[in-house]
Amino acid sequence: MKKENLYKYCNSLTEYSRFKTRVVNIGSVPLGGDYPIRVQSMTTTNTLDTISTVEQSIRMINAGCEYVRITAPSIREAENLKNIKEELKKRGYSTPLIADIHYTPNAAEVAARIVEKVRINPGNYVDKKKFQQIEYTGEEYEKEIENIRKKFAPLVKICKEYGTSMRIGTNHGSLSDRIMSRYGDTPLGMVESAFEFVRICEELNYYDIVLSMKASNPQVMIQAYRLLVHKMIESNRNYPIHLGVTEAGDGEDGRIKSALGIGTLLEDGIGDTVRVSLTEEPEHEIPVAISLINRYKNRTKHAKIIEITEPVKNPFEYSKRKSFQVGPIGNKNVPVVISDFSDIKIKDFTDLNSIGYRYLTDLDKWEMSDTASDFIYLGKHIPGIELPNTINKIYDFETWLSLKNKHNSYPLFSLRDFNSTQQHSDSINFIWVSTGDVFSDQINYAANLPSVVFIFTTNNEHGFAEQRRMFFEFEKEKIENPVIINRNYKFISTDEFRLYSATDLGGLLVEGYGDGVWVSAGVNGIKSKIGRNILVNKTLFGILQAARTRITKTEYIACPSCGRTLFDLVEVTNKIRKRTEHLKGVKIGIMGCIVNGPGEMADADYGYVGSGIDKITLYRGKEVVLKNIDSEQAVNKLIELIKEDGKWVEPLK
Repeated sequence: MKKENLYKYCNSLTEYSRFKTRVVNIGSVPLGGDYPIRVQSMTTTNTLDTISTVEQSIRMINAGCEYVRITAPSIREAENLKNIKEELKKRGYSTPLIADIHYTPNAAEVAARIVEKVRINPGNYVDKKKFQQIEYTGEEYEKEIENIRKKFAPLVKICKEYGTSMRIGTNHGSLSDRIMSRYGDTPLGMVESAFEFVRICEELNYYDIVLSMKASNPQVMIQAYRLLVHKMIESNRNYPIHLGVTEAGDGEDGRIKSALGIGTLLEDGIGDTVRVSLTEEPEHEIPVAISLINRYKNRTKHAKIIEITEPVKNPFEYSKRKSFQVGPIGNKNVPVVISDFSDIKIKDFTDLNSIGYRYLTDLDKWEMSDTASDFIYLGKHIPGIELPNTINKIYDFETWLSLKNKHNSYPLFSLRDFNSTQQHSDSINFIWVSTGDVFSDQINYAANLPSVVFIFTTNNEHGFAEQRRMFFEFEKEKIENPVIINRNYKFISTDEFRLYSATDLGGLLVEGYGDGVWVSAGVNGIKSKIGRNILVNKTLFGILQAARTRITKTEYIACPSCGRTLFDLVEVTNKIRKRTEHLKGVKIGIMGCIVNGPGEMADADYGYVGSGIDKITLYRGKEVVLKNIDSEQAVNKLIELIKEDGKWVEPLK
């Protein structure tokens, strides 16, 4: 294989171009090809409640939903899809419906005769997971595949007869024992899980297929989708791709996590339909998906980026870029956060509350939160108060030069200014560089100097690709200085800011790039500069958390509600969050039913799973600890479990 094809997973790493897939007709809304990237979501009502499901579907459609997915856990629900479809039609709606199937082939076969598309999960459509590690011989493996063929082929034949499309949707946490034994819990295992079913479809001359590789960990999700496209290119396949981060959670964390995974793939032109999975009402998911998609409507007009002639790293595996340490930046240190105060004249201690520093007047000392910025950029302003000793200050070079006391204060240069003066800091020198600097001889003097930290900046419409290209060049030229990723956003909404920055910074972080983050922003509706800094600081730490490069809070892997859910997910998630949000680094999975239980919370330390009406099963990792306990006792029992493991700390009052 040619070296340039070894890691190929998109049309180009430098020129925005959407990966062209085959067209799959889903009712009156075709998917793939040159058609727009479609938006979809899933109802949370009981599928047997026709009117509630119809009314929620209408709210979703009116918000911009182009496909409505509805769970069909048994034949009864599958049969009721006909009533739902007819009632929607009576009310003037013809939006395609998708039946969501997990363990019930017979329900899928009923649904395929009614709706425009069925979704099956290859990890549990035929297999009953026992979480056993079994070694399969080649003959035993083929017998398993033949068993799949016998149970899956009837559905394929029905889909062909009725013109029904199908999504083969792999979930990272629900891979079969067969796949786990051969490939492990890996992106390759996820791809192969789908391909087992794809090959059977192709044997039966059925090609109305959509593929997905969903995971609650954005890094795993990105790697799996890239590998999927790579394997499709290798085998001359081009099925449409459904994008989603499963169990993303709610609020700003859910939006950041979703954008990190989905946005990173959209940047490379991957994706034909998007579902943002939030633990909220489904109509709230739609604007988020639309905002992510709209960013790429005119992306092809971006300024040219220097092409890559050969790959510099494996995009299907995580590897952190090698950098040496400068002060607290680089090498094995967590990424630093820089806050921008260049347009604020600090006159009062409370001005620093926005970035995690609180002055305790009675004790005459500063208190730092877990999300306190590491550096503060002051530009040309010298503060009117004495700042905490723990905070590092960055000044424009001329201002830094004028300081009498340079303790914890560092200069910021343009590359030209740095090269033209010998008046540098002995410890840390920050240098702005653009793509033009990186590809010029001017960088040679500063490259690999032990006191230099580079700041990558971009004005390119395709900024993610341009900054990634800059990192590629550093790796190629073996430049190992730490690098801060900088972005500047203007005239965008609060939600857009979270989504865009999560994509632009988070996408680089999950590839192993970036020793720090720095964002400047002008956000519509936030007139206060301090209020802006609160938003930026909170978002940056949220991005680092979602990228799993710097953990500062509890992580919740919470599924979006659906018709299978056995309790009020939003209410329970908030209840658990209120009791546990101070447990830094602990991951808690909150799952509405057993379908998404041990699977998608596989990455969690603890799991809270609905196992019956008012019944909860608690997990430690993948292991069941307490089964079918009363929901009233469940949160307390969860906390007892955390205490048993020595991971509990009392919240600060």
